[in-house]
Amino acid sequence: MERRSWKKSRTFWGSVATIVSGIMMLWVPLNLYLSTFLPGSVAMIGLLFGGLLILTGLLAMFFPNNSKILGFMTIFFSILSVIGALGGFLVGTVFGIIGGSLLIAWGPVAVHEPKSKKSKNRKPELTESPVKAG
Repeated sequence: MERRSWKKSRTFWGSVATIVSGIMMLWVPLNLYLSTFLPGSVAMIGLLFGGLLILTGLLAMFFPNNSKILGFMTIFFSILSVIGALGGFLVGTVFGIIGGSLLIAWGPVAVHEPKSKKSKNRKPELTESPVKAG
């Protein structure tokens, strides 16, 4: 039960989609590693954006209060990654846009603790009753 309440208090699915997007973005430049590190190579931008997307997903997982700005950053990096990493064959871009949208739409959920049926330290409720004089 504790795991479920932890997942509800976090931007879990938005973060997972963002991390998967970053991994897809890193796949293209890492397979072109011989030409990635040459001067003037655009594939270095793919490494940068893929790493930033993974970092953004991890930050969203552990700092859910900042999920809105991280969601905008995720969408921004996903769209710009088309230049350097082919957007993870555009599937990574789609995952990034979905993950960013989930991060923006997320709102904190109040986690309620189960109430006990009887509590021993509970004070009786006071009710006002008219006092009869006489």
